Amino acid sequence: MPPRFASDTTSALPLHVIAEDGLGAWTADQPEAVQNWIAAQGFTGGLGQALAIPAADGSVMMALAGYGTAASRKRGRFHLAGAAARLPKGVYKIASGLPDDQQAVEALGWLLASYSFDRYKTQIPMAAELVAPKAVTASEVEALAAGECLTRDLINTPASDMGPPDLEQAARDLAGAHGAKIKVITGDALLEQNLPMIHTVGRAADRAPRLIDMRWGDTGPTLTLVGKGVCFDTGGLNLKPGASMGLMKKDMGGAAAVLGLAHMIMATGRKLQLRVLIPAVENAVSGNAFRPQDILTSRKGLTVEINNTDAEGRLVLADALALADEEKPDQIISMATLTGAARVAVGPDLAPYFSDDAGFVTALETAAAAQADPVWRLPFHDPYEAMIEPGIADLDNAPKGGFAGCITAALFLRRFVTDSRYAHFDIYGWQPAAAPARPKGGIGQATRALYAALDGILAP
Repeated sequence: MPPRFASDTTSALPLHVIAEDGLGAWTADQPEAVQNWIAAQGFTGGLGQALAIPAADGSVMMALAGYGTAASRKRGRFHLAGAAARLPKGVYKIASGLPDDQQAVEALGWLLASYSFDRYKTQIPMAAELVAPKAVTASEVEALAAGECLTRDLINTPASDMGPPDLEQAARDLAGAHGAKIKVITGDALLEQNLPMIHTVGRAADRAPRLIDMRWGDTGPTLTLVGKGVCFDTGGLNLKPGASMGLMKKDMGGAAAVLGLAHMIMATGRKLQLRVLIPAVENAVSGNAFRPQDILTSRKGLTVEINNTDAEGRLVLADALALADEEKPDQIISMATLTGAARVAVGPDLAPYFSDDAGFVTALETAAAAQADPVWRLPFHDPYEAMIEPGIADLDNAPKGGFAGCITAALFLRRFVTDSRYAHFDIYGWQPAAAPARPKGGIGQATRALYAALDGILAP
């Protein structure tokens, strides 16, 4: 079940959010017994601290959540979630101390802190529930949390249970929940409908490649989301070493992210026309796997020299992007766990993106800050175009040398979008160590920022 705010609020306990520099003033107004209890328990208002304060009969009468200092809050996000996980069982209501402009993001963090991946093992649920703060639109925050949890579940599920057919079923389930239309092109039908590179990358697997095409909404601006759905990436004939293959169940993180974002859009009834395209494949090894030095012809007619079969994500995205561009939507956005170079550049916590649209950049970065969903702009650097031109074909899927790997990948993708506004996100999709509201495992990146920025992004 997606996380929700508490429905029974009649017995909600007051929760006071206390910053370190405000503890003295707050405590001074409390009865001596409360002051003594706070001192005895060593509560200082530090980030992540939680303290239940007992009444005379031993029951909990209120609780405190540490909010740290301004300097400590800059080094993290979802600060209230750390305390929420430590509170005893009960329903809590924010009584004081949390600024109005932080209530939505901190309430979202609380809901996300209750997430656990329990498909294969029963998990102990978080004990503390939250009443939706008055400054928050509860249904919207719940939709954001549900979209994020969908993304996490899809990424966390191993490839044995999340291959192309399973990813298709997840998209069908989402479409059914929101009354969206869905069409899927599978196997050799990809060749018949001129999606040759999706077919080529996925043909070696025993689960057929496919293109998932979902549509929702019939009024408003047009938005097409394209998500990389490589359900497992062995590297193909350029086989990955074992250490590099260990997390490749998450190589469909772009698909998981756009499905999560699609849920946010549809659940809140945004006035737009949404299309979601997901090329769903496995990059496997068999006798009919594509080879280094093969030259492929894409849907757009551009030829691609294969210099590394482990650079397959851009190939399947290319055909999907070309298809998306044919309708000339107001905005195309691709999301993909595409390059290790992006991780080297900005690490796992930031979502690097590429856009030459000043309006897109302004809207996104304003929203990202407000949503605690950090992004970082990287350039479509035109002088590097020559690096993706091999000479015997139009494009090279894996330029030698390793310089600017995430930029050359983004430039490659941009070649397939010629008639629409375009932005690309090279996400990681994985939380390497647990943090407040973000357990280790699959994670959404940039989706909440994009959701919040939609009005600005889709402005004429």
